[in-house]
Amino acid sequence: MTLTTISGLPAHVLLVHAMVVLAPLTALLEILCALWPAARRNLVWLVLAFAAITTVLTPITANAGGWLYDREHHHRDILNTHADRGSVMIYFSIALLVVAVVLALLHRREVRAAAPGSAVTVVVAVVTILVGVAAVVQVVRIGDSGAQSVWANELTKSDKP
Repeated sequence: MTLTTISGLPAHVLLVHAMVVLAPLTALLEILCALWPAARRNLVWLVLAFAAITTVLTPITANAGGWLYDREHHHRDILNTHADRGSVMIYFSIALLVVAVVLALLHRREVRAAAPGSAVTVVVAVVTILVGVAAVVQVVRIGDSGAQSVWANELTKSDKP
């Protein structure tokens, strides 16, 4: 079952706003937790919750976008690009969730051993930065193609006298 509308508006349009905020926020907080042990102690469970919510919202948002795409009578290339980019966001969301789980496990290990800092911590930080940056870049790419598909024609119309 696909969520199609919310209060009469296309669900995708509303859900996309949650994704545009939540995915980069999750990535940023993960990087912060990976680099700063005090942030990890205080934020790791919130980050895990954000990553789980992002992972759940991703396919719901993509499915709602698919419904909207099917209603579009003239599929433009940029809309196809947007749909293609959106369809792979789940992999970035899953990567954010995996990183959040690893950060939570690292936090538990540090609490039990009472010894932050190790080679594992460095590897986790590097992977976290790579995943976080990749996820943010993908959100920007998806958003750019989505905005282009909606606004490109409108902007060129307003440029004409």
